[in-house]
Amino acid sequence: MLVLALLLLQSAPAQATTACKASDAGLPTALAGWNAPGDKLATDRAVSLDTVDGATLNGLSRDAKPGRAVTIAFKVTKAGTYGIALDQPGWIDVLPGGEGGVPLPSVAHGHGPDCSTIRKIVRFQLSPGTYRVFASGLLKTKAKLMLVAD
Repeated sequence: MLVLALLLLQSAPAQATTACKASDAGLPTALAGWNAPGDKLATDRAVSLDTVDGATLNGLSRDAKPGRAVTIAFKVTKAGTYGIALDQPGWIDVLPGGEGGVPLPSVAHGHGPDCSTIRKIVRFQLSPGTYRVFASGLLKTKAKLMLVAD
């Protein structure tokens, strides 16, 4: 019991020094729009969408996971690597064109910065055109997403 108490005391200062002072404060430039509400998926604003039962969106992605889901179309005007940031655990697929199709392969996966509400960012190599993001396996009734240009 004494050993456990000593271990807890040792870990307390480390936790205190790594605690966040403010969530989403000081985000990098590419993520600065995370706190700006928008009505479309874009690089300068985040969109908050109501999630639905993922079964109602069947056919949009063959990789859909059980749970809640969202989908939204977006446009890319310049070729490059783009990320889709999400505020919760889930699976992110990007499909070419406006409807259905085969999900594009991702080129990188990562988490949002420390002390942010960005849970994950999945990156894709995109050419100019229209795409649809499909996030599935979600748990919440709302999902926040943002397009991230690298």
